[in-house]
Amino acid sequence: MNVAASWCGTIVSCGTTMLTPRDVAHRLSKCGADCIICTPELAASLDEITKSLPLRIVVSDSQEDIRGGWICYNELLESCHGRPAQPCVATRGDDISQLFFTSGTTGKPKMVPHTQASFTTGHIGTIRYWLDLGEDDMIWNISDTGWAKAAWSSLYTPLMAGATSFIHQMPRFDAKETLRALCEYPVTVLCAPPTVYRSLVQCELSRFPLKALRHCVSAGEPLNPEVMHAWTNNTGLQIYEGFGQTETTLLCGVLKGMKLKFGSMGKSAPGYNLKVLNEQQQELPPYHEGKLAISLKQGHPCGLFKGYLYDEQRTSEAFRDGYYFTGDRAYYDDDGYFWFVGRADDVIISSGYRIGPFEVESCLLEHPAVAESAVVSSPDELRGEVVKAFVVLAENFKHHQVEALIADLQNYVKTATAPYKYPRKIEFVDSLPKTVSGKIRRIELRAKEWAGQSEPSGGSSSGSGSISSSSSSRHGG
Repeated sequence: MNVAASWCGTIVSCGTTMLTPRDVAHRLSKCGADCIICTPELAASLDEITKSLPLRIVVSDSQEDIRGGWICYNELLESCHGRPAQPCVATRGDDISQLFFTSGTTGKPKMVPHTQASFTTGHIGTIRYWLDLGEDDMIWNISDTGWAKAAWSSLYTPLMAGATSFIHQMPRFDAKETLRALCEYPVTVLCAPPTVYRSLVQCELSRFPLKALRHCVSAGEPLNPEVMHAWTNNTGLQIYEGFGQTETTLLCGVLKGMKLKFGSMGKSAPGYNLKVLNEQQQELPPYHEGKLAISLKQGHPCGLFKGYLYDEQRTSEAFRDGYYFTGDRAYYDDDGYFWFVGRADDVIISSGYRIGPFEVESCLLEHPAVAESAVVSSPDELRGEVVKAFVVLAENFKHHQVEALIADLQNYVKTATAPYKYPRKIEFVDSLPKTVSGKIRRIELRAKEWAGQSEPSGGSSSGSGSISSSSSSRHGG
């Protein structure tokens, strides 16, 4: 559908199937879509909020799944047989082709437009130097199709490289099934978030000879050095990390032929000039922590978006003084390798999903038991970090049974917004730390959670996606 959309000059905005009707309604109201394509299950839940759309399409083999007011995708295909092919639209390089939504900390998801050029020409470096893709390769990109990372490595890069994209429609991730598939099919390049690698190394890898696999990359969140060691010791393959955002293509990575430095994001990718700046926008020397930014003084990189759609304020905050600010903090060493320190905002990246605290906090505040809430990241061995909510209870709920109340709040968030956003940890407190102006000091709560531990290092993507191979993805948006 993405290829057909580009052919016709249609803008595509992908969303994870875990989005709730409220999430979808927000997106539709912001982007102005006039068509929705989904499964029968989603059509049932989205029927009411999509009635004003001119075109609603259901992908199903059975006519029984088609609700009133919806069109069967397979019937549309059948109706085209024998008709002349639609001529390709002569689009411009700066025409929007993809529209992604990426989470933030102080508001609703932002709209990130990518053009016909930014996700094609802008990914040449990704293909050649990070994914190392050629015509004989088969790549398996394990990523939710709602994120920019899926567009990166499941569609555009293999298509341009002439490679084959491998798709496995597992209902949910299964480590042993993943290893079985890697043994059975000639997958040569694996692109996956660290959560996947963490799960794979817990299996008995000696039982799964990965004969075809030759190159592995990591995306979506930080990767632990111990997981890298375990994977290499058992497979003989190394994992090459990178860094990018929903707003960009590959910004930084351990590229083809480069020496690995465990914990490093690697060097600037071709086409990007990464800098570390202080508060006065002055470039810092090696080993000095500062704001990670892209210099625009030599021109605007092809893979970098031009600004958030219909949001001049956030665009002006990101683009200023001749730089694009990623929202992350980092430093670099004498060899030019970059090292991730932390996110300047409070976005949480859990199992590759990018979660804005504001969205979860807003959802919690709709529950009658919650007077105030603050959401931060909390360390987790498997997921890297998870959502934790600090909750000040409303007066008439302060004596309720704690475990039952926690379960109730978690279930409420799961049903009110996308399930991956729910707080896996909840702590009830009497008050929240605040600034003089009344703003919640999430940094203080986060420091408490990570006391004695290192916050995730390696990258952040947009989505899909900043990429730790999280968009600010972290990739995928």
